[in-house]
Amino acid sequence: MHSVTDLKSSAIFDLHGRVALVSGGGTGIGLMIAEGLAANGAKVYIGARRTEVLDKVAGKWAAHGKGTILPLYLDVTNRDSIIAAKNIIEDKEGKLHILVNNAGIVGPVSQFLNDPLAPENANAEALGSALFNDGGPDAWSALYEVNTFSIYYMTTAFLGLLEKGSRDIEGYTSSVVNITSVSGIVKIAQRHFAYNSAKAAATHLTKMLATEIALKGIPVRINSIAPGVYASEMTADSITGPEEVAKVSESLIPVPAGRAGSAGEIAGTVIYLSSPAGCYTNGQEIVVDGGYIAVNPSTA
Repeated sequence: MHSVTDLKSSAIFDLHGRVALVSGGGTGIGLMIAEGLAANGAKVYIGARRTEVLDKVAGKWAAHGKGTILPLYLDVTNRDSIIAAKNIIEDKEGKLHILVNNAGIVGPVSQFLNDPLAPENANAEALGSALFNDGGPDAWSALYEVNTFSIYYMTTAFLGLLEKGSRDIEGYTSSVVNITSVSGIVKIAQRHFAYNSAKAAATHLTKMLATEIALKGIPVRINSIAPGVYASEMTADSITGPEEVAKVSESLIPVPAGRAGSAGEIAGTVIYLSSPAGCYTNGQEIVVDGGYIAVNPSTA
């Protein structure tokens, strides 16, 4: 039997006592998520290769005293670096409750693809040749290393610490949240075939990991969030107005919301999945896109 107190937001979304790691947590969506987790009580490690960016963020939070954000060097494409980060968290915390796999890059872009007047779109031969002569397999591989492979290696490396996090708090199960994208769901390429296909792979990888880990009886939930248009280093520092949203989204039909997503909207979704409120959700993908895939051709 539950009480009214059990249903208060301060209880069902409580993150106090939780330890979190957010890859790519120094900028963009990763920073929005890290700040949201920290503001609601979690101790958050932000991992990335650019330590100067991480130090700046951590210093800002230390100065105003609201929440805890700590820098952690992390190269998600390097297994030695992943294990080194794991060892640091294991030594300092002994457990992990929340892992957000957010690191991502854009990779090869076919700038001409949506321009009907571009010579590359003149005929089948021109189009095929232009697409064939992109950044090449090495560029695709580099993108997949960050956007897809890292999800597998980060999740498996921290699985033991995540299980310890589940055992640490009664009635709670640790949470892995993979940040995918609507780009992995829509059927248009948005000028970057590699990025979109890698995000689609990340979505399915999330579901496979969730299933296999659940079948093994390990109390760790794995879900993904597919954001639509948000301000980031990959898009723009700020996105204001429907015209800028349309430019970034590369959609056939304008985003119904007519604006970019806010920090609260993406962080709030991660908080839901990582708090007691989300402990009955596993193997799912939540799309937070202002209606993008509601009006554009998608696999959803």
